Amino acid sequence: MRVHLLDGTYELFRHYYALEQHRNANGDEVAAARGVVASVLMMLEGGATHLAVATDHVIESFRNELWPGYKDSSGIEPDILSQFGLLENALQALGVVVWPMVEYEADDGLAAGAAMAAADPRVEEVLICTPDKDLAQCVDGQRVMQFDRRNRVVLDEEAVRAKFGVGPASIPDYLALVGDSADGFPGIKGWGKKSASTVLARYLHLERIPASPLQWEVTVRGAASLATNLAAHFEDALLFRHIATVVREAPVSATVDELRWRGPTPALGEMAATLDVPELVARARRAGQGESG
Repeated sequence: MRVHLLDGTYELFRHYYALEQHRNANGDEVAAARGVVASVLMMLEGGATHLAVATDHVIESFRNELWPGYKDSSGIEPDILSQFGLLENALQALGVVVWPMVEYEADDGLAAGAAMAAADPRVEEVLICTPDKDLAQCVDGQRVMQFDRRNRVVLDEEAVRAKFGVGPASIPDYLALVGDSADGFPGIKGWGKKSASTVLARYLHLERIPASPLQWEVTVRGAASLATNLAAHFEDALLFRHIATVVREAPVSATVDELRWRGPTPALGEMAATLDVPELVARARRAGQGESG
């Protein structure tokens, strides 16, 4: 059994900026939502059987209380925000399981879903469909992998090490040092990708890095300055790591059986009209019967 877990928020933004705008008869912008629905339907037509989509029901999460600069909904185009709920409703009408995150984020939903699916011995492969580097921490061998659908790139554990210089378990520590501009936390001054990966490849976690650079068993340019900055802002580093660590206990489905797609619901007809895609119902029904196209 293969399980697909999709980052609905990322997909919504990706389609919003890739597609021309389209307003329905009510004047509502729907292009991004219908683009994501079409993309998900293509996955189902292509043979995906067990699928869930995690979304940010709201942008803000518990992390906004931890760091004032953490990403929020300010500055986001109203035509994107207006499609968050529309996308969730459309996917549910399609018969797809949706995990709308409120206290947590879509990343947490994906992580929790991956943990749930990986615990089932019937599952041979879990594909976390997002390019977000945070989710690299969930990769496990060649069983739980990250899949960038846009660029058709799959990251197994070996590929994570090749890309970041550290294994999945050290990704939160890596992000704590280098920062994450997309999420809004700066990292520790002076630390870059090369220095962070070199040091963490040896010590794995922040607490294991010797305070004195003279004790470092790796060679890093500017080690003295790096050690000084880390010592001065160690509490910030721990906070950034906490922010970058996905919550694998976020609320998701209890079993992979709940993720099996059984075809569209009766609500898809009304949703097809809202999205201005009249052929959506027939196409979804054909996919539900094992046909494609």
